This record gives sequence, C-alpha cells and structure tokens, in this order.
Amino acid sequence: MAEIRPFRALRPEEHLIAEVAALPYDVYSREEAVKAVAGRPLSFLNIDRPETQFGPGHDMYADDVYRKADEMMRDFEARGIFVQEETPCYYIYALTMDGRTQHGLVACSAVDDYLGQVILRHENTRADKELDRIRHVDTVSAQTGPIFLAYRDREAMTALTKEITAETPLYDFTSEDGIRHAVWRVADPERVRAITEIFSEIPHTYIADGHHRAASAVRVALKRRAEHPDYTGAEEFNAFLSVLFPASELKILDYNRVVKDLNGLSEGAFLARLKACFTVSELEAGIRPVLTRKGEFGLFLGGETPHWYHLAAKPEVLNDDPVEGLDVSLLQNLVLGPVLGIRDPRTDRRIDFIGGIRGLAELERRVAGGMALAFAMYPTSMEELFAVADAGLLMPPKSTWFEPKLRSGLLMHKIER
Repeated sequence: MAEIRPFRALRPEEHLIAEVAALPYDVYSREEAVKAVAGRPLSFLNIDRPETQFGPGHDMYADDVYRKADEMMRDFEARGIFVQEETPCYYIYALTMDGRTQHGLVACSAVDDYLGQVILRHENTRADKELDRIRHVDTVSAQTGPIFLAYRDREAMTALTKEITAETPLYDFTSEDGIRHAVWRVADPERVRAITEIFSEIPHTYIADGHHRAASAVRVALKRRAEHPDYTGAEEFNAFLSVLFPASELKILDYNRVVKDLNGLSEGAFLARLKACFTVSELEAGIRPVLTRKGEFGLFLGGETPHWYHLAAKPEVLNDDPVEGLDVSLLQNLVLGPVLGIRDPRTDRRIDFIGGIRGLAELERRVAGGMALAFAMYPTSMEELFAVADAGLLMPPKSTWFEPKLRSGLLMHKIER
C-alpha cells in the first residue's frame, strides 16, 4: 500500500510566487532556458538550469554549474525569497487550463514504494538524463521538481479535497501561459492523519510524468543510505517530492509524429502500403481530420499539394495486448518500422515528436519546413497507462503528453546534507 508523508516545504514567499514558479527544467533547450531567464532573476529556472548563469561555451555539466545551483538556493533562502514551514504539511495543488481543473496532493512518496513496485512506471529511463538530476538533487540537497503521480479515485480524498479548497488558498496566480495555479496548505493534524490513512489503503500509485526525476531521487537516496548505513528510513532523503492526482481529473493529450522522408517511396506507393492495414480516406483541401476513437490516425503529406488523410486501422490488425494494442505501437509496428524503416524511434533522427498542446497546425508547419509527413495520434488513455503499468510492462517512447505542467520552485523538499 502507498506510503506518503507530509513535509516541511521550502517555498517562495507568497508575494513572490508568480515571479519564482517556473516550468520544468526539461521542457527547455539550453538556448530556450537562457532566453526564459533573461530579465527574470527570481525565476526558479535560474536554479533548475544553472548553466544559464554561464557563457554559451561553458560545459553545462561541469561541477561549478551544480555548485552554482546550490549557491543560488542558499542565497534565495538567506534573502527570504524562500521560507521553510515550521511543521510538516500536505498541500492541495490545483491547476486550471481551458476551464478544466485537476487537484493534486503534494506529499512525499516513499523511496521504498518505488523500489518495491508500489509506485509503478510505464517508461524506461536513460542513464545520461538521470545523471544530471542526480547531481543537481545531491548538490543542492533538495528535490525541486515534483514527480507527477496518478491514483485510482478515492471518494474520501475527493470529499476532503472539496472541503479544503473551499477555504482561502496559500497561493493563487495565473502563469504567463494562462494556467491558473492555486495551492492550499494542509497543516491540521486530523486532516494530515486522514490523508495519510486514505493513501495507506491505495495499492498502487503510477508515474504519469517525471520518470527521470523519480529515478534520480531514488538514486540519490540509495547513495545517502550507503553514506549513512545506520539510516532508519525516517530521513528526508528516503522520500521524494510528488503530486498525486486522481485519474478521473487527468487528461492525456496526443503525442504526434513527424517524419523526414518516405524512405524512398513515392507518395502513391506509400499510400498503397498503408491500405493493407488501414482504410485510407483523403480529406478535402483545408479540412483537418477529427479522431474520435482508438485506431484512428491523421496523416498529413507534403509535396506539391499538402493535404490530410484519415486512417482507420482495419479490425484484423487491432490487438488486445496492453502494449501492442496501443495506437503508438500500431503505428510503429505497421508503418514506421516496416514501411518507413524507422526501427528505433528513440535514436532515429528521421523522426521527431510533437506534443498535442501545439495542435495540428504545428504538424503542418513542420511539414512545410522540410519534413515529408506527419501523423496525428488519438491520445493514450489513463486506463491504458494503468493497464500497462499493472502488467509490469513499458510503453513505447513518447506515448503520453500531460498538460498542464507542474511548476518547479513552487514547493520544494529539503533532504539532509
């Protein structure tokens, strides 16, 4: 069963929250991060991406870069930009986007739950991406970006969340991208105890987003355990910062694909290959596909007259397997691999991935900019994510895109030095 605990959050002063809170470190390239912090000295991105404090030729993984992050963390705390709670608390974090609100519980999840597969994942991680966050967390001795977890709804938690959010929030601001962020502190011992007990009856939580942050936090915990062989388990490094959302409030967006070329095929030959597995319908000029269910895809082809097609997988190619039945698997196994020659989408430079938040217009723009074709996907569902994780399996890369993104520097978890 899930073990969560309240924590003494390090957080921005209330009047500075909109200046400090920032999008996660991994949504930016180095160049984008430099531009994002320009003129914003209090943005947490300065700390999350400390290479922005150095010149463009500086090694972004040098030791002094991580030391700079630690220096800035200490400076922000010394200047009162960050304050730390006196007592352990939980928090309710609500994000509102396009009129839809999702309510997450900010808590610390047990490292042993990750190791013991109470916290389930659906993606592999890469060692090189882990190493950067391992060094960042270990050097600043704080977890600054929360792991996005999901759980199957519990009525008791839904009711308690409704009660808490009827009160005055600690933070309430709208970020530059139009997302409203509101946070309520839960300090009352009875409420804290009730929340802990609710989650102690939940058999599994699921990593929705933040697989690398979770793996890195666990690696730091194991390092600290080796350094402190008399550890008890109560130490702060034995838990990691997380925000846990009920599945019914979450929405996965499509994660679309663009491909550089047709692998030597003519447009006619390519479409003929598709017709073996799909019903292919050409759309009128200017009309974009509307995808209403699993097994449907949009195809945008470039050329002299770029236009859209609607693809519907034929019944005989559909699959009930939790992984092989995913639309991203169907596209890979039926088209990207055998027809377009993209065997490993993680490493093949002929393919790129576009989050659904950017819309179909971005796919058209990328094709106009030199890509040959684009695929619009029907979004993976939360039920599919749970089914894959419950089976102990992994999704193909770039299967899910979650919006809105949790802000870093909003609530932080200090671990022992």
